[in-house]
Amino acid sequence: MLDLSQLSTEQRNPQTMALDTFTPLQIAEALNAEDANAVAAVGKVLPQVAAAIEGAAAALAAGARVIYLGAGTSGRLGVLDAVECPPTFGVSEDTVVGIIAGGKDAFVCAREGAEDSPEEGVQDLQAANLTANDFVVGLAASGRTPYVIGGLTYAHELGCKTAAIACVANSKIGAVADTAIEPVTGPEALTGSTRLKAGTAQKTILNMISTGAMTLTGKVYQNLMVDVKQTNEKLHDRARRIVMQATGCSRDEASAALDAADGSVKVALTSILLNVSPDEARAALADAQGHVRDALERAQA
Repeated sequence: MLDLSQLSTEQRNPQTMALDTFTPLQIAEALNAEDANAVAAVGKVLPQVAAAIEGAAAALAAGARVIYLGAGTSGRLGVLDAVECPPTFGVSEDTVVGIIAGGKDAFVCAREGAEDSPEEGVQDLQAANLTANDFVVGLAASGRTPYVIGGLTYAHELGCKTAAIACVANSKIGAVADTAIEPVTGPEALTGSTRLKAGTAQKTILNMISTGAMTLTGKVYQNLMVDVKQTNEKLHDRARRIVMQATGCSRDEASAALDAADGSVKVALTSILLNVSPDEARAALADAQGHVRDALERAQA
């Protein structure tokens, strides 16, 4: 049987030994303080996060995928980050993929035993048709989940670039990845419940990887999501506001530009800023590999 007692994430937190006597406000204060510690821990591993951003961006630029692999809370966080990418950045659903031990049903119904099989990690990546150009990120708060170790080992053997996110130092998953991201978050307020600040740290890092990679591949202009998908009224309004914010045009002008650009925010704002037709804007963006700023600078050169 694996001995988890030495893991820092499994130790008792001296600040919350009397958690069961805390008032609601004291509970909130304690958890907030521990989450602040998690954010500080992430701040110590930013160079490794930057390396993962570069790896993810390289995969996307090559037309490949970013794949998150995890079990339990870690797996759910990967799925959560992945499913937010299509509406936010206008990518297809298979551009950033979240794979969780036990399959999709494990997202809403815990299947904790599924994490114990390294073979299932391999099988799930094979079922996803993993290729050497994909970038694989393994997640495990404990850093020793067999499912993730198996998947990362297989990905490495296939030739993929890989990263591991753990919340302990010198993790086993980090040892089999190209980049080990290991914010040491320490004991949880509720002993061993790594859905708490360890989960906060992992989600913070996933936010950085996906947002950073999408920014580097042209999905962002200034700090605006210029490939946002307009799938509801809120996002239709956001698209208009993005065009207005980027160009200084009126609401009516933004709506007309979006209609002419078949709903593409990026094409609409580029056509306004360059004072060209939507087709000419598309051509300028294609020459700039989709980067609005580059398209504008090329036109002004």
